Amino acid sequence: MDINYILKVKDARALDIQKALQAAGIQVTSITEVYKEKAEEAQGAGAAQA
Repeated sequence: MDINYILKVKDARALDIQKALQAAGIQVTSITEVYKEKAEEAQGAGAAQA
């Protein structure tokens, strides 16, 4: 059975994520980067909401 998840991480590479999941006994078939935010944009958006 294949299941798809969306995961949002900070300061991680796809290989790091794959290794962590495999270490937990989770078989990884693929990892696809969908969107990448710049750190400055993320901080600026948070300050604007406050």
